[in-house]
Amino acid sequence: MKMHRVLIAEDFLLTRQLFENTINAAEDLELAASFSTADEAVSYVGKRYVDLVIMDIVMQKGSGGLTAARRIKEIRPETKILIVTSMPEVSYIDKAKSIGIESFWYKHIQEQTILDMIRRTINGESIYPCSTPVVHLGNAVSTEFTEKETEVLRALTDGASNREIGEMLGISERTVKMHITNMIQKTGFRSRLELAVKARTGGLVIPDL
Repeated sequence: MKMHRVLIAEDFLLTRQLFENTINAAEDLELAASFSTADEAVSYVGKRYVDLVIMDIVMQKGSGGLTAARRIKEIRPETKILIVTSMPEVSYIDKAKSIGIESFWYKHIQEQTILDMIRRTINGESIYPCSTPVVHLGNAVSTEFTEKETEVLRALTDGASNREIGEMLGISERTVKMHITNMIQKTGFRSRLELAVKARTGGLVIPDL
């Protein structure tokens, strides 16, 4: 039986241990290495071959998972990557696909088990969820926001002013203000600061990683 080498990059200890236990219990999988940072994973892949990298997106230290995944694909395009996250950030799926990441798994919405995802990805499948999780934001849910409102909200959570947001998105300050006002009305929040904080802590929008 061929053994497939799997590397883990996950900064949450309990989740990392769960992945390690899953791989160690599988007869066809070998745990190549397990790290708490994405940068360590990139360094390892640059020196040793692995069949699959399990990569978290949001890391407390160093590079984010998507940035690291892009670097891995540049170093070893044949290495398959399985992105895992608990964050419902609406742009993550499209970004992962644009990088060439094979599969994407939400930790808390398990359409497939992690073992199934590992094996199917190694065997050449590309598996993505049908949609992002629905997030409640005050009186609204994430599906109520337009694409442009979401873009404005992401820039807002990164601390950008209306002028800066307008320049980034190619719209006027007045239009930016209108989008923010509409989102405040939808959510029932009292200010743009509360809107930004709640959107960030809820994982709906996260500045680029």
